[in-house]
Amino acid sequence: MLDRLAIRSFCNQVVSGAVAAAFIVAAAGLKPGCLIAQETAPAQQPIPAPPAAPRPATLPAAPRFVVVLDAAHGGDDGGGKFGSLLEKDLTLALSVRLRSLLAARGIAVVTTRESDASVVPERRAEIANHAAARACLSIHATQTGSGVHMFVSSLPPQDPARIAAWKTAQSAWVTRSLALEGVLNSALLQAGMNVTLGRTALSSLDSMVCPAVAFEFAPAGGQKGEKPATSLDDPAYQAQLAEALAAGLLAWQAEARQP
Repeated sequence: MLDRLAIRSFCNQVVSGAVAAAFIVAAAGLKPGCLIAQETAPAQQPIPAPPAAPRPATLPAAPRFVVVLDAAHGGDDGGGKFGSLLEKDLTLALSVRLRSLLAARGIAVVTTRESDASVVPERRAEIANHAAARACLSIHATQTGSGVHMFVSSLPPQDPARIAAWKTAQSAWVTRSLALEGVLNSALLQAGMNVTLGRTALSSLDSMVCPAVAFEFAPAGGQKGEKPATSLDDPAYQAQLAEALAAGLLAWQAEARQP
């Protein structure tokens, strides 16, 4: 009798506890078993974000390689007169031809004139200096001699000054100008041309702060034992000159890129 009463009392307690738990679950709007799940489920740790990929190092932009072409004379200054030909027209024609070749090879070109315009020597130097030119070619023509004559400023080499004197600024660049002349000379000789090198005083060149060379072309041939002289305005001759100069300036650009 006692055993039965004890068992009945234990069952009543279990049922009452279950009913109470069910009531609490229903009042909270939860599903049966969720309390146990919430009590026993382990806390989830936040997943760390993957490390950001390192940004590539930003390299400083290489200075732009600019060539300045300076067609001598122009406007009221016709330069030399060779029969019906004027030097100002010959120099402009070669400048335009060379500019096209260089641009086609990806070289930036600045010209001191694109038409029959007067440009004073000081302005020519200003254009080259403002462009931060890596090379400047002052183009001239003559009937004297044959082949090509190239000149570098006759100023003595000097160390660069903080503020360059206007009419002697090229003195700090003479060494580089001689190096440019050497590269152009090699290209012209490889093209089979006669080349004469020299030094001269030229006001526009003397005020430039870049490697600068005066390039003067004369008729090809005409010497003893050679074929008759080629006219200065001969398209094939000018094309040959432009191709050789373009090759030399490309070689100069490659040299400038070397550390």
